[in-house]
Amino acid sequence: MRKLLVILAFASFSVASFAQAAETPSEKYSVATNSFWSNWFVQGNFAWTAFYSNEEKHEGFAKSPLKDFRRGLGFSVAVGKWFTPGIGLRTKLNAMTGKSVISTDADINKIKYWNLQEQALLNLSNLFCGYNPDRVWNISPYFGVGIARNCSYNTYEVVGSAGILNTWKLTDKLRFNLDLGYNLCGDDFEGMEYAWGRNLDAAHDRWFTAEVGLTLNLGKGTFNKVPDVDALKAMHQGQLDALNAQLADLQAENQNLRNREPEIKYVRDTINQSVHDFVTTPVSVFFDLAKINVANLKDLVNVQALAKYAKENNSNLLVTGYADSATGTPAINERLSMERAETVKNELIKMGISESKIRCTHNGGVNILGQKCPKEFDRRATVQIVD
Repeated sequence: MRKLLVILAFASFSVASFAQAAETPSEKYSVATNSFWSNWFVQGNFAWTAFYSNEEKHEGFAKSPLKDFRRGLGFSVAVGKWFTPGIGLRTKLNAMTGKSVISTDADINKIKYWNLQEQALLNLSNLFCGYNPDRVWNISPYFGVGIARNCSYNTYEVVGSAGILNTWKLTDKLRFNLDLGYNLCGDDFEGMEYAWGRNLDAAHDRWFTAEVGLTLNLGKGTFNKVPDVDALKAMHQGQLDALNAQLADLQAENQNLRNREPEIKYVRDTINQSVHDFVTTPVSVFFDLAKINVANLKDLVNVQALAKYAKENNSNLLVTGYADSATGTPAINERLSMERAETVKNELIKMGISESKIRCTHNGGVNILGQKCPKEFDRRATVQIVD
């Protein structure tokens, strides 16, 4: 008997160790306690059982669990829950055929029975190696207590159990089971005092089980990682340090701008003066002798820029026409200066300036630019911003 148990245990640990070695290493971490409805499971197993009875005391029967007069076949079902990765409970029912072992005749020994227990599970893989939902193999010793009934003789006894549950992951929901267990109960589980009138010395009835089957996880079968408070603090401190660094940079930039205020003021004043000069300086459009058509259309580029500024600022424009006094009669020059102003006015209207925003005037023949430049420079019309 002892040799068989040693062989079964060695096989379980050898296969499990191989599976454990194949799993991907993972970081250990704490997990949060799950909700009531999480991490439930159900199990179904085929069971092989070897019985050792009070009634065989001093009989000298062969102890091998393979003997037909000892062994029985059955099944077990269980429902349980893992409260943490290392601690769980399950309610387990084992039933079908057993042996009373009052003789070496398997037919005489045969009984019907069931065994209902509440068992506490300790997952050593998670307790010692850290929780890993992807671990292939888990080993879980268990301890339990319950009640067993001999249906053939209608007797009951309190029963205790201990064993090792091995599970191998097949999918996220399904695992393969190998359950090796030992059960111990009172001396009259087999009912021989009532059925046979025997008065035996007190001894316990016991049996060993080897079960194979499947575990199905119900609903959420994993545990959530507990937030790493230190890591969160470090992350938040890092973010705070980054914000403080940005604030320091902004303060330094602000101080730099304060230090450069005179320079910025000078640039601003220069720009304002340039704009003022631009909008207050008349823009000239030149004409040929005795003509009222613009001599060179390039002259209208500056007029267009001034017109754009006037539209954006809702400003009024003054158009003034001129002729040179060195040629023509005063009457002719008066007419030329007026018509040249009208020509430029019409160009402004084409550029989108409302006619109500344009005032025209003319000065006839003049010698303004001709004093320092050729007299042709006085054949022009000017445009300027006015209040």
